[in-house]
Amino acid sequence: MPTTDELQQLLRGVSLRVTRPRVAVLTAVYAHPHSDTDSIIGAVRNELPEVSHQAVYDSLHTLTAAGLVRRIQPLGSVARYESRVGDNHHHAVCRSCGAIADVDCAVGHAPCLTAADDRGFIIDEAEVIYWGLCADCSSTRST
Repeated sequence: MPTTDELQQLLRGVSLRVTRPRVAVLTAVYAHPHSDTDSIIGAVRNELPEVSHQAVYDSLHTLTAAGLVRRIQPLGSVARYESRVGDNHHHAVCRSCGAIADVDCAVGHAPCLTAADDRGFIIDEAEVIYWGLCADCSSTRST
């Protein structure tokens, strides 16, 4: 978990103004990976009770656009946010409880970026979602 000073440096590093809501949102995303907006608002309000929903939404949008936060939205789920960016990792999602886990690319350096037919696109990111049951849910169903 980065310190407040490190989070402020991240913001400055992408030419964003350092504000209390932005730092609080970054802190919440680092502390609670794959959280939805309501969970992030709750975490931010523990630190800044006066912060508005709109300030959190705006911060999430700005941080995502700047590449400091990644927004994911598995099918049938609300948007979720994470601080792990820039490494083209994927996700596993539990069909039963909705748990989400990070999954690294299967082989070598981002092999999923080489499409069989790129249709003329210059591909720089791929989103792969593996669906199944998490360990807790699969053991519950086995018993």
